[in-house]
Amino acid sequence: MTTDSPDPLPDTSPSAGPRILVDADACPVKEEIYKVAWRRNVAVVLVSNARFRIPDHPLISRVIVSDSFDAADDWIAEQAGPRSIVITADILLADRCLKAGAVVIGNNGKPFTTSSIGGAIATRAIMADLRAVMDGITGGPAPFAKADRSRFLQALDAALVRLG
Repeated sequence: MTTDSPDPLPDTSPSAGPRILVDADACPVKEEIYKVAWRRNVAVVLVSNARFRIPDHPLISRVIVSDSFDAADDWIAEQAGPRSIVITADILLADRCLKAGAVVIGNNGKPFTTSSIGGAIATRAIMADLRAVMDGITGGPAPFAKADRSRFLQALDAALVRLG
């Protein structure tokens, strides 16, 4: 694991402000996260398997984990807690972070909650079974739209207000 910041792990004590943990390898809303973080003075930790450019700013840090399966997810889940907002499209990571007390928001702005995560996991399993049965026929999520970006900004702002 490597870090690109003098303090990649912001203070997580109960008196510390919230921080944003980002499952960053395929995150389409990094720029939006930076803007909200700067406006609200909130630390952001981007976690990935590969190096990519990040702004040179004291609130933004990067952790590069090994390329082993789920290394980024494991790091994020271990760091997540009641003062964390986790940004991810990964349903199983969302479940782990919710269990740690974190607020979890999908890249499209839809929140993962303790009441919605079970259905999301079940749908994921059904879709995996269908893909296996349909022998190579695949589909993916809908294309990322302007409405998704707007919903994400609103959800992130609302989560930061709640965590205060």
